[in-house]
Amino acid sequence: MDYEEKKQALKAYLHELCQDNVMVAFSGGVDSSLLLSLCCEAAKENGTKVTAITVQTRLHPHGDADIARRVAEEAGARHVVIQLDELDAADIRMNPKDRCYRCKRLIFGELTKKAKELGITCVIEGTNSDDLQVYRPGIRALAQLGILSPLAKQGFTKDDVRRMAQEMGLSVAKRASTPCMATRFPYNTRLDYEQMNRVDEAETWLRGQGFYNVRLRVHGDTARLEIDADDMSRLLTMRETVVERVKAMGFDYVTLDLEGFRSGSMDVHINVTNGNATS
Repeated sequence: MDYEEKKQALKAYLHELCQDNVMVAFSGGVDSSLLLSLCCEAAKENGTKVTAITVQTRLHPHGDADIARRVAEEAGARHVVIQLDELDAADIRMNPKDRCYRCKRLIFGELTKKAKELGITCVIEGTNSDDLQVYRPGIRALAQLGILSPLAKQGFTKDDVRRMAQEMGLSVAKRASTPCMATRFPYNTRLDYEQMNRVDEAETWLRGQGFYNVRLRVHGDTARLEIDADDMSRLLTMRETVVERVKAMGFDYVTLDLEGFRSGSMDVHINVTNGNATS
């Protein structure tokens, strides 16, 4: 299907789902924001209700919860926030390779419990079709728990999502992805909130300097910076300031990754088939 066909198929599918009340797992990112907005439109036509549920955790960048509240209000959804501490509850303190599976299993288990309390039988989330081509062990947990992924089902890529979000005028249409802070650390290394907070602070500062995609990957006492290739020359003009700022956050060495920003760069030794490790 081309983009317009996929768009119509997605709207029709969501209209069908929203004949009853639905719950949308909602982070405030562009994927879940598009899904929430479309569900609210469909629910309005059907006379049903949409609940946006946000899991607030210390593994995600500061500020995500505030953005989620704003976007849920813009969409006209009921917004519910629940608190979770995954490090021990999901047994991921040593950052295992199946971390994402363990987290999703915990988080969506709690979401399904909340949905049951509210009398909602349909829980949906914002995985897109591009996510199926990379290492996403959490997708297995979604399938086990019966969570639906309409964007992936209708073949929506990340580019499709951003295009439609812009067409709809969503305030987060151009928002950069902000995955969980554990992705900044190698597998099988101990995670602690203090270090994750330092990484979050450094990335927030860099985005404040006008850099769009930013990741600070931690390798012991070394900070490896990933930014878009087009931004590298500008970052180098700020070299001394960047080094001083990042070192002040507890790192001895600051490096720039010449390969540039890429999602999932800590997964380079993992072979992937349909979102799962094959070796």
